[in-house]
Amino acid sequence: MPGLNAAFIDVGFEKDAFLHYTDLSPYAKSLLKFTNMAMAATDANPIDFSKFDVEPEIVKTGKISEVLGEASCIGADFKRTYRCKRPRLSCELSLPGRFVVITPFNNIVAVSKKIHSSEERKRLQKIIEAVKPKNFGVIVRTAAEGKNTAELYEDLGNLVNIWNTVQQNLRGAVAPTKIFSEQNKTNSILRDLLSADYNRIVTNDKNIYNETKNYIQKIAPEKAEIVNQAQGNVFDILGITKQVKGSFGKTVTLNSGAYLIIEHTEALHVIDVNSGYKNVGNNQEQNALKPTWRRLLKLPGN
Repeated sequence: MPGLNAAFIDVGFEKDAFLHYTDLSPYAKSLLKFTNMAMAATDANPIDFSKFDVEPEIVKTGKISEVLGEASCIGADFKRTYRCKRPRLSCELSLPGRFVVITPFNNIVAVSKKIHSSEERKRLQKIIEAVKPKNFGVIVRTAAEGKNTAELYEDLGNLVNIWNTVQQNLRGAVAPTKIFSEQNKTNSILRDLLSADYNRIVTNDKNIYNETKNYIQKIAPEKAEIVNQAQGNVFDILGITKQVKGSFGKTVTLNSGAYLIIEHTEALHVIDVNSGYKNVGNNQEQNALKPTWRRLLKLPGN
């Protein structure tokens, strides 16, 4: 659709997916070329990705018709899905791991800016540049800080193996077809968020418990024991249900014995601060300036 500078792609859904030019990767021509080569590959004529000739990058202000034809087959990722609208696609392919993310068709190495030490960023970049295969860009995640070469190499190797699986699945594929699917949501969350601060993971689902424990044993075996299976409603067991219900009430009780009453009027929100029976003293000024109120109101001296 030249007027939209976009294409509608058959992905096997009841509605064709939407792919705008701005969602094409700079390496879209390389992706097109690779997709067709991988689909036509055989055991006698496999693709060696390290020898793949990357095509020139597309321009940012180009036209969709300059990249895609009406009969093109291209690998794409679901950027967003909607219940009643068309899915939106992206050709910015990436495979995330625990410490690194790989991006095919380039050789750029980038290190998370959340790693504040310049020496550590340089160390990580030097390690990745020494071990990464050709035609893969690598983004080093914040979680990689302090990790040694063996840990980074293992994570990178796992992602390269996944890319090889993608390449294998493309062989003989007939569009539209699913080539690769992300791991389940629980493992995705743990991959991105698991840190040394985690001391307990609770689930009441046996399958999720087994999957989670197996995954943590793989990525962080020292933390496998923090996974626990509960009987009954986890939110009730951990007191979360009570906290949620309390958050919708008007009264907020503080540990000091004080309490707040919060009400919404037509013009504003009103917060009534009550000292409670524990904070009754002879001096009204001192009572008002107790640490509880300084913390609550963020006054000097907190």
